[in-house]
Amino acid sequence: MQEFYRAVSQCDPEKKHMTAVALDGPAFGQRALFTDGCLVWQSERDGIFTDLESRLWEESQEKKEGQKGLVEIGGIRVFCDRLGQEMHLVICGGGHVSIPVIKIGIMTGCRVTVLEDRPMFADHARRAGAHQVLCEPFGQGLERIEGGDNTYFVIVTRGHRYDRECLEHIVRKRHAYIGMIGSRRRVAAVKEQVMEAGGDKAALDGLYSPIGLNIGAETPEEIGVAIMAEIIEVKNRRRKTWGYSGEMLREILNPGGTQERTELRVLATIVTRRGSAPRDVGTKMLVCPDGRCVGTIGGGCMEAEVVRRALHMIQSGEKRQGLCRVDMTGEAAEEEGMVCGGVVDVLLEVV
Repeated sequence: MQEFYRAVSQCDPEKKHMTAVALDGPAFGQRALFTDGCLVWQSERDGIFTDLESRLWEESQEKKEGQKGLVEIGGIRVFCDRLGQEMHLVICGGGHVSIPVIKIGIMTGCRVTVLEDRPMFADHARRAGAHQVLCEPFGQGLERIEGGDNTYFVIVTRGHRYDRECLEHIVRKRHAYIGMIGSRRRVAAVKEQVMEAGGDKAALDGLYSPIGLNIGAETPEEIGVAIMAEIIEVKNRRRKTWGYSGEMLREILNPGGTQERTELRVLATIVTRRGSAPRDVGTKMLVCPDGRCVGTIGGGCMEAEVVRRALHMIQSGEKRQGLCRVDMTGEAAEEEGMVCGGVVDVLLEVV
């Protein structure tokens, strides 16, 4: 299975990708990876996906953008998961507002890059946990940022001329979001200057400014919450998700930063959901032998039960995969304190 996750980690972000896993019969657990409709990897040579290739891709694509779920072909249930890319949060400026944005961005699963030309403030960003800090002039740093459909730009520099420099570079890049701090008057002046310099009008019209949701934020921490809340709103409106976060793939392929795997982990994926379960189909969580989890499938007693079963699989070595149903309805669920209703089926796989 390491080959599967390695193939997923190497997917070209410019192409469409989908993973599939069989949930029924003798083929249970067989996996495949598709790119632009073509089968590029499967766990079993001449497995079931060899014959299902075109039909499976077509039927999964008929679902609405961003949806994930079950496709039934020939009496076999197959869970299909469209892959996106990890959210990349690019913050221009390393001042007081950027610190809570960095921390919340990391908490919400983003890869965070900070651009800051002052060494002391660049160090503050590193201490806050940013994955990458570029301590150099903003324009020079932005030349190194590729951009993409899952790149979210936040401009919180210390001055008007730096805002303009950043915005001029960013509007030329692919992006999911551009937000800039500042008063309406200051922002209007910057936009006008960038437009006169040849900036893309559509990108400038889509600029989020004043940045952040209007929650009356005053302190840097409150402003950071407002900014990240707006980014989350934009992301969820687009319904762009990814099957595996970068952190999850790193833990599977290179646990603890070592070059050799020594312990098993269990990947938990919600494959069906009925009722008001807290997380959607496709949500994943990696359970480590010490009980540590990468990601969450909803928390509470439901997640605790899945973790318990996953740890049993690791410790007993009895089976490599299985389905776990958690019922959050009825008296038993109420006694356990499960505040959400609904039923979820979770696929557990030893990796």
